[in-house]
Amino acid sequence: MQMYDVVIIGAGVTGCAIARELSRYRLRTAVLEQHGDVSMGTTKANSAIVHAGYDAKPGTVKAQMNIAGNPMFDQLSKELDFPFKRIGSLILCFDEASMPELEKLLERGRQNGVPGLEIIDRKRLLEMEPHIGDKAVAALYAPTGGIVCPYEMTIALAENAAVNGVEFFLGQEVQAIAKTDAGFVVETQDSRYETKLLINAAGVFADDIHNMLSADKLSIRPRSGQYILMDKVVGNLVSHTLFQLPNEMGKGILVTPTVDGNLLMGPTAVDIDDKLDLATRREQYESILKAAALSVDSIPTRQAITAFTGLRAHSTTDDFIIGYAKDVPGLLDVAGIESPGLTSAPAIGVYVAKLVGERLPLEANPAFIPTREGIKKFRDMTREEQDDAIRANPRYGKIICRCETISEAEIVEAIHRPLGARDLDGVKRRTRSGMGRCQGGFCSPQVAAILSRELDIPLTDITKAGGNSRILVGRNKEI
Repeated sequence: MQMYDVVIIGAGVTGCAIARELSRYRLRTAVLEQHGDVSMGTTKANSAIVHAGYDAKPGTVKAQMNIAGNPMFDQLSKELDFPFKRIGSLILCFDEASMPELEKLLERGRQNGVPGLEIIDRKRLLEMEPHIGDKAVAALYAPTGGIVCPYEMTIALAENAAVNGVEFFLGQEVQAIAKTDAGFVVETQDSRYETKLLINAAGVFADDIHNMLSADKLSIRPRSGQYILMDKVVGNLVSHTLFQLPNEMGKGILVTPTVDGNLLMGPTAVDIDDKLDLATRREQYESILKAAALSVDSIPTRQAITAFTGLRAHSTTDDFIIGYAKDVPGLLDVAGIESPGLTSAPAIGVYVAKLVGERLPLEANPAFIPTREGIKKFRDMTREEQDDAIRANPRYGKIICRCETISEAEIVEAIHRPLGARDLDGVKRRTRSGMGRCQGGFCSPQVAAILSRELDIPLTDITKAGGNSRILVGRNKEI
């Protein structure tokens, strides 16, 4: 059993941001993730919004991390080559009686230091968003709001961390943790890892990890949020992220374009007990459509291509929990990271690295590589670039996913990159194969065949998302 300086539990956007930041230093760092890939929890199913920072209560950790994280996205997206657009956000007010609440939100944002905030009237609102709902009377405009692809961002962080020396152990579910004189021993279903410091970034399971060691118990409540994704033909219905005045359960139902050109609506907010419940429900679907119709006229319901659910890690403190456990030396909790967690992740990485530096010497890694190049997207190339790509690699000339124009070359590269895809959903997150109108109906068999060939495993061993999610169980006449 080898000794690590730091073990991070959880490979969501927060865990991977921490890993990438720690890879700047001469530390032996490992990341343990219960799923077979990174970004499999809250990270892969959220609103994909880079929040401006007007909503978090002044003085909270949420506010501090949100305000620090938002401006980091411009440079980070360039360094790591993931999609990010600063499109601005509008928080809609639907009656004059609610205007004081909008004013309070403006003041809160100014206290937090959010630049460029202003309240605009309906006339200007219509100029910015012609399809705005009839009941919208005004809005708070936050120009620094943005959109990002959360799983592409997380994959980029993880790949860069891995190239810089961080070791990732996927499919490792933590079952027990023991405190030792040297630090901790973490046991999974088939391995043991010894570490000096332990970082708990386990999302909705962060309380389970914390409570294995601490008498000062932590409680995380999963908050279910359902979304509806629309086809790209209506992706330009709005050009900003449209929020509604927030309530005690969150920021309400939003309508937003995505970085890939779709239209996204949601999420609902329902506290549940089951940390594995990702079911979609008709009543929530209908409530999204009803609420979204306030923000935008004539919601194109027939253009819905899928619905999905994510779980937010809601802490009973209603704030991020970032710091060392009082009664367990060396246990560093990064828990309760719900919205604006995605926006905050880069800043959390920097802050946690400083906390690590309080316990371990941080010596700069002279071999640190700050940049990473993503998979070249055939659909974004000019015709001349496509011709050149096909000449250099004929696999670019075979389109596997027709809806998203994804070539065989892109899928093969996704499999062979650092922390490469090992299942259909892994390919999907890295290339968008299967994310179009037919939702994989055409390309999934071909992607499975490519995975089988490139990984040199039987087709019957290919899964949708790891574990027991096998696509095929045998050959005809053998069953």
